[in-house]
Amino acid sequence: MMLFTTNWLATFFSEFRGKVTDSIHIKSVVTDSRKPGRQSLFVPLAGENFDGHDYLEQAVHNGAVAALWEKKKPLPAFLPTDFPVFFVSDTLTSLQQLAAAYRRRVNPLVIGITGSNGKTTTKDLVSAVVGKKYRTHFTKGNFNNHIGLPLTILSMPDHTEALVLEMGMNHFGEIDVLTKIAAPDFAIITNIGEAHIEFLGSRAGIAKAKLEIIHGLKKQGVFIYDGDEPLLQLKNYVHRTITCGFNTENDMVIRNTSIHEQQTTFQLSDENSYRIPLLGRHHAQNATYAITIGLELGIRPADIQDAFDKLHLTGMRFEMLPGKNGATIVNDAYNASPSAMRASIEVVKQLENYDEKVLVLGDMFELGDAAEKWHRQVAESIQAPITAVFTFGKDAQYISSEVKKRTPEIINMHFETKEALTEKLSEVLRPNMIVLFKASRGMHFESIVKELLDATNTTA
Repeated sequence: MMLFTTNWLATFFSEFRGKVTDSIHIKSVVTDSRKPGRQSLFVPLAGENFDGHDYLEQAVHNGAVAALWEKKKPLPAFLPTDFPVFFVSDTLTSLQQLAAAYRRRVNPLVIGITGSNGKTTTKDLVSAVVGKKYRTHFTKGNFNNHIGLPLTILSMPDHTEALVLEMGMNHFGEIDVLTKIAAPDFAIITNIGEAHIEFLGSRAGIAKAKLEIIHGLKKQGVFIYDGDEPLLQLKNYVHRTITCGFNTENDMVIRNTSIHEQQTTFQLSDENSYRIPLLGRHHAQNATYAITIGLELGIRPADIQDAFDKLHLTGMRFEMLPGKNGATIVNDAYNASPSAMRASIEVVKQLENYDEKVLVLGDMFELGDAAEKWHRQVAESIQAPITAVFTFGKDAQYISSEVKKRTPEIINMHFETKEALTEKLSEVLRPNMIVLFKASRGMHFESIVKELLDATNTTA
């Protein structure tokens, strides 16, 4: 697969040296010199503790056939004079400009997705549905920031017909940059939660930052959002809008949601019913965004359902796994915010056929000075049929202390080390017990999960 040629690059990076006009084929774009990239363009980025310009030789060894280069830096002596080098003022800005140019060149239908919770799951659902009609490329892993999104665009084949992009952020202005690179035809805001409130000040600040996604939305584009969120309702949007939610005034109203052992079923206001291999009302809403996109693109409800039936999900999102001693482990530890943690707890409470329901909860990051308040509020969701709560982390102790005040009948233990927590869980796991793991990604709860899985039933 060829993305473009050095000749094409020269049309907008006008300062260069080497055999640029030989139309050397570029098949990939890499920023990590350690990554094999046959016929790649190397884009060296400078961070706080490293400078990619120092690793050009390694990049060439791994397949780079051209490079962007900050013009103030000297070229290394080893580099042959015919090696194509494009001189730029800033390599990160140039990477973003290159992604925007390539997006225009391929010209796929673009769907941009942001929100406090559910971005990745919604991306998986939307990609599956859109993939029923179009050759679809989408964000892999967590490549959703100012570096990852351009690399996602620059990894799409030139025959791509639809591009689904997840957009993450921590601060004001970040989504603005991403959406102007992507120029989406559809923009989705899944919800407004509490993630990154440390940097954005309030939920209203979070809503303002997420709404930056419409800055790059095409004039004829469609804005799809959580119609149950008051912070999104009181706006005079210039784009066509479609609201999704449980309140009856939404354009797409979700009804009759039911959670089963391995799936959630629900009905929409168009009287079509759907089932998804995900658990929870919040996932019914995420699926509704995908259904809305599908219907807008003329995809039949039966084909949308077929896409859901064959869904491939990004890992560590309410993964139900076989644990030791016949217990069921739920690995939902990819990330956490207060609203997401409460939603996962509600799902566990609704699951049938379990005699014991255990929560293993850790710190939620980026909550700033309000961290104690938000952790304590999680305890509002913890009551029967939850039977035990185990916590680990500096702020997670507030969940434990609040549960102790509210529902002292629930088994409740806080642990100072992961080793002690893992040892205790190993002792209590038994049949008909379900154990939910939920914490921010930086808590690395997957290391505990790995120790508690039934090795005879899984290789995870």
